[in-house]
Amino acid sequence: MTAVPQVPGLPIIGNAKDLDHNDASKSFVRLAEQYGDIYRLNLLGSPVVIVNTQELLNEICDEKRFYKRPSGTLAEVRNGVGDGLFTAFEDEESWGIAHRVLMPSFGPFAIRNMFDEMHEIAAQCVSRWAREGREKEIDPTHDFTKIALDSIALCAMDTRFNSFYRDDMHPFVEAMGSFLHECGQRALRPKFMNDYVYRASTRRYWENIELMKATAVQAVKERRERPNSKKDLLNAMLEGVDSKTGKKMSDDCIVKNAITFLIAGHETTAGTMSFLFVALLRNPHALAKAQKEVDDVVGNGPITVEHMSKLPYISACIRETLRVWSPITAWAVRPRENQGDAIFIGRDQYQLSQNDVLVANLPVIHRDPAVYGGDAGEFKPERMLDEHFDTLPPNSWKPFGNGYRGCIGRAFAWQEMHIVIAMILQNFNLKAADPSYVLETKATLTIKPQGFMMHASLRNSLDPIALERRVWGGKKAPHPDEKDKRVESASTADKKPMTILFGSNTGTCEALAQNLANSASSRGYDPQVKSMDAGADDIPTDQPVAIITASYEGEPPDNAVHFMERLRTLKGSELKGVNYAVFGCGNHDWVNTFQKIPTLADTLLSSSGSTRICARGLSDVASNHIFDDFDHWADHSFWPSVTSLFGGTQSSTPQSFGLEVSLEPGSRASDLRHDVSDAIVLENTLLTAPGEPEKKHIEIQLPSGTTYSAGDYLAVLPINPSRAVKAVMARFAIPWDARVTIKSGQHTFLPTGRQMPIFNLLSAYVELNLPATQKNLAVLAAHIEDPAQRASLASTSASDIAQKHISVLDLLESYTQCALPFGDYLAMLSPLRVRQYSISSSPLARPASCTLTYGVLDAPASSGTGKRYLGTASNYLSSLAAGDKVLVAVRPASAGFHLPLDVEGVPVIMCAAGSGIAPFRGFVEERARQVEAGRTLAPAMLFVGCRHPDKDALYREWFEGLARKGVVDVRYAFSRCPEESGGAKYVQERLWADRMDALELWDKGGRLFTCGKGEVGEGVRDVVVRTAMEAGEREGKSTGREAAEKWFEGVKGERFASDVFA
Repeated sequence: MTAVPQVPGLPIIGNAKDLDHNDASKSFVRLAEQYGDIYRLNLLGSPVVIVNTQELLNEICDEKRFYKRPSGTLAEVRNGVGDGLFTAFEDEESWGIAHRVLMPSFGPFAIRNMFDEMHEIAAQCVSRWAREGREKEIDPTHDFTKIALDSIALCAMDTRFNSFYRDDMHPFVEAMGSFLHECGQRALRPKFMNDYVYRASTRRYWENIELMKATAVQAVKERRERPNSKKDLLNAMLEGVDSKTGKKMSDDCIVKNAITFLIAGHETTAGTMSFLFVALLRNPHALAKAQKEVDDVVGNGPITVEHMSKLPYISACIRETLRVWSPITAWAVRPRENQGDAIFIGRDQYQLSQNDVLVANLPVIHRDPAVYGGDAGEFKPERMLDEHFDTLPPNSWKPFGNGYRGCIGRAFAWQEMHIVIAMILQNFNLKAADPSYVLETKATLTIKPQGFMMHASLRNSLDPIALERRVWGGKKAPHPDEKDKRVESASTADKKPMTILFGSNTGTCEALAQNLANSASSRGYDPQVKSMDAGADDIPTDQPVAIITASYEGEPPDNAVHFMERLRTLKGSELKGVNYAVFGCGNHDWVNTFQKIPTLADTLLSSSGSTRICARGLSDVASNHIFDDFDHWADHSFWPSVTSLFGGTQSSTPQSFGLEVSLEPGSRASDLRHDVSDAIVLENTLLTAPGEPEKKHIEIQLPSGTTYSAGDYLAVLPINPSRAVKAVMARFAIPWDARVTIKSGQHTFLPTGRQMPIFNLLSAYVELNLPATQKNLAVLAAHIEDPAQRASLASTSASDIAQKHISVLDLLESYTQCALPFGDYLAMLSPLRVRQYSISSSPLARPASCTLTYGVLDAPASSGTGKRYLGTASNYLSSLAAGDKVLVAVRPASAGFHLPLDVEGVPVIMCAAGSGIAPFRGFVEERARQVEAGRTLAPAMLFVGCRHPDKDALYREWFEGLARKGVVDVRYAFSRCPEESGGAKYVQERLWADRMDALELWDKGGRLFTCGKGEVGEGVRDVVVRTAMEAGEREGKSTGREAAEKWFEGVKGERFASDVFA
């Protein structure tokens, strides 16, 4: 036996002066280098033992010998969050209640459902980075803190801190940061000093606690006053009932845990991502490999929830980051009293006392050369790929704490980090602002890089507008239960019995059981779904029995304890005649107990005389393939075996993802819920002459407090044309005043469980004009009995559908024999989305209102049906009159599509056609107000393309009046009478004709803007490239097309900004 080395200290304060009060973890590492595997500290009279090797850590991870009890910094944090999950004492009843109530909300199924909200917050960040440009020095730690905090606030409590829409941080964040820093300081000071010497700090400490509590109390109050059905953590805390005690969480406990989530939910995540990008920029090979993986998996489209399980190298990078720079640098345990006074660790080498606090020194343990080799201090993600990670010795990697007191939000953080990292790598090339940066850390409750800055430039010629379309443009990620087959409403009298038992703490296995039940009904079975404990005493012998269970630290789920205990006590062949199959869920990170309960259940059932229907299925939750794994096991193993042994039916009809709906007559009512606000139409006027394609000018009084800049967008939530709505109702023979109720419990963006007028539903909630998809075609064909019509539809090309813009309704009207249920039709439709229009005014002229300049799309449909195609949003706007209300929200343009800040020194060149003139009307109106104020502006040229000077030259008299005042120089191109515009028919032709004038402005540092359809943008680009080639030749430089194109790509995004629309 060897005494634990004691670091010499001073009377009373012990080793307090040996620790860096700004970051004690550095001192722990330094002392480990001096004292080795283990050492003892005296911190203000408290005995603390620091453990520095994986072998010793493995011992103190034994929860039968050691337990977590908050001390040191956590004891000070407890003053603010009390018995929250992170700081509760083990014997506090409130912890057990909260833990059991909240576990389902952190299960894989629930986390998957949070994807869209996490994605939204990440998209806010990358959109801002894109707008700020490549020269902007980004503080990633600051922005990742915003992402992590906003994500947990939105997902947990449906609260928006809107950190990316404000320059300062939310008061909660400031209070929390100050509070956590002071917690670390207080833990290293004698209590009397906190009370009497550091009075000001102590006062701020308690004030910060009160502010954090007030924020949480307000969130709880608002939810109670305005309840919703969202399955977030706040509703779980308010409504959840503990399965063991039957108790609910108290309001005080809810508030404390809400603060806990906001603290713990953002600190480690932000720190991990910050360290990861430090590591990637230090290791270009790893950065390139990570970026290639994202390119290969995600491509150019939006990131979806399905991508999360397909990024193994990103996962390895996160694991390696958490190994080398774990934001949580230490966690502590105490010996349990059942060991008496003889407490030893290190193969009985070191004796401990009952009062010792044992601290896992993670920065040292995670670099243990006995586990990770001589290069343990280096960042090598390859060592953390699954095949290597799975073979690590037990408890070699513990950044999330230990056992049942480990981080409950691990899966939340894991998904969030994958989204953010993948989105950044997909869209940006990165470089350190200071190539010689040396990593320094700052500490609160966790550590983060200090002073690390980087630059982010858009990849692959992407501009900010295109990036925003990419990250915001994806559809909502489908949830796993969309794979469910609808349970038929037919009588169950003729169906075969089946029992499905589940063991689940998080709700994942229960969801899988319900999926299997839905499938069973369509295969001729009447399934009974219940927990394993509910079925423990009556396992049937006349039917198949499916058991779907998880394993928690090698123990059964709470609702499977009795079932497993009964299996353990069985003797002989007591369960002879039972036919069973087992599917197990687990997490391979728990190597020693992975799949322990599913395997044990399978073994005990078999040894007790039961007959195994098929091989046990399994899934690793950490891989994010759980739903695909289950579907594969069910379709390829379970159902073939069940059908062979017990019979049943196999349907060859393609799966229908329809919604079960009921219709009843009634009156219409509005039930809109969208993230937009009411605005009022002030005027709506026609700009073009009779017979010309309509272009209009609308002025809208903005919601109170709304601001905008010239060049920004106004997002408008439209209503479908009544002609299209009536066509749908006619096709399905629905009365005009019918009401619809969508059955609760189905996955849909539509409101469920309440009635609403079907006219409102079709008008205001769904897209009716989008082209049909290949899946839509398959479902439609399955509902056609006539072979000729079915063959005709099946032969329809998806590309032809898209090119001709043929909607599902178009197909239903063409294929009259298609008996598609209305619920199936609804399920095919996408949610009605907002449309963005460039604002055509300046806040200098009208700060409380804005104008839009838009074209009304009403043209013969390209589908060949003889109908007219009506643009949804433009026809909606056209129908509005003064006094009408419209739902809107201002959306900022990219940073590059605003007037230069130096309006007196930077010239402007603008090119537009048709309604593309909108943002430039705003630019010119802003310049007009600046000239009126006496400012001398740099020159500005506006090139405008239209048909005829007297029919569709929008705002011509207004522009010409401002031209006379020197505000702008306007040059037109008239396609129907080019003789009026110097022979130029199109705007790019006029730009080429007047290129020398434009070049003069460009050579003075001018910026070029273009807005219009794709051909306008390409035409202007071609003129710029040819002008550059010509300029090179004049200077005696042979500038070829390729070199000119390369030059253009170099200035694009900096001096050239484009807003191209379809």
